[in-house]
Amino acid sequence: MAQRGWITKQNRKKKGAVWVYHWYVIKPDTGKRVEHTCVVCSVAIFPREKDAWQEIDRRHLQPQLDQNQSGSGQLTFGDLTASYVQNGMKRLSETTQYTVTHCINGYLLPRWGTRQALELQPLEIEQWLGSLPLANPTKDKLRRIMSIIYKQAQKYGLVPRSEASNPLRWVEQSAKSRYKPVVVNPATAAKIFEALSGAELALAILVAATGIRISEALGLKWSDVDYESGQINLRRVWVSDMVVNRLKTDDSEAPVPMTDLLAGCLRAWQAETAYGKPDDWVFASNKNKGKTPRSSSVLTSDYLRPAAITAGVKLKPGQRFGFHNFRHGLASWLVNNGTDVKTVQGLLRHSNVTTTLGLYAHTINGSMLAAQDSLMRAMKTGSQAIN
Repeated sequence: MAQRGWITKQNRKKKGAVWVYHWYVIKPDTGKRVEHTCVVCSVAIFPREKDAWQEIDRRHLQPQLDQNQSGSGQLTFGDLTASYVQNGMKRLSETTQYTVTHCINGYLLPRWGTRQALELQPLEIEQWLGSLPLANPTKDKLRRIMSIIYKQAQKYGLVPRSEASNPLRWVEQSAKSRYKPVVVNPATAAKIFEALSGAELALAILVAATGIRISEALGLKWSDVDYESGQINLRRVWVSDMVVNRLKTDDSEAPVPMTDLLAGCLRAWQAETAYGKPDDWVFASNKNKGKTPRSSSVLTSDYLRPAAITAGVKLKPGQRFGFHNFRHGLASWLVNNGTDVKTVQGLLRHSNVTTTLGLYAHTINGSMLAAQDSLMRAMKTGSQAIN
């Protein structure tokens, strides 16, 4: 008979009360039965055990267990994934864990969860990736996560340690992005500010002036804003209705400078908001009576994007535009106005300067124009073709 597994309610330090799914897996190398676990969902979101079971069914966990108990002796891709979630994801940051979990539950398990792991073929995986309506970097992320799952399974002896046991070694997928961000210069930013007010205005000014990520901005409490020292301390982020106390990298935790002008804007918003106490969220949700920060998706779709269009930003239907565009704009403006690259790297809190130059400095540097002009003038002296 196929096992169903069982669920328990457990308290986790950072996530609170959660439903945990338990099941047994037979290890092919030893024949021993090993218990696996997986955090299914928050009790606050799914309060009843019945709701948790429905979430388990939605994530296709039950079918993969049924197939594993069918007597074939073959582990499914879902079994390898469960092992990776239990043993391999602990070293990742919480924000990365969230992204990987989304990829696993939203794409990998629904498509491959019940398939026997050693039967997957490179071409079928490659064709599947090509059929997804996703950007190349996202498709490549799915490919890399699948490959890591197989490597982790090889490490723990769930599949043989041979090239043939990881079909992703032969899967090709471009990681090149076609995304061209709209770079917001100071003049455009000023026009956007004119179309905003209240929390939306304060948030836009904060992100534009500092380049902090929207998740970092929404994770701020007033106690993090140090007016006396002129800096903002980043201690947590707010990602998809979840507080994460560990930032992306050590460099991300560096304090952010705050000029008197920026401090004045934040003081004005603190005096206006009903949630201005030290332990309150800087951008608290009125809908949730200040218990949580605002939603970044709602802030973008209902306020920032319309304000940008009002300011004259030309956006095509479906074109991406959000608070991150201010971060791109800050880097490009600073680099192209002669600011030392290491200073820009420090402001953006990048661990690698190549990230600063490669991803965020989009406009043409003035020194490049000067160099080209010098070359053109030298060529002009010997040629009548250049007017």
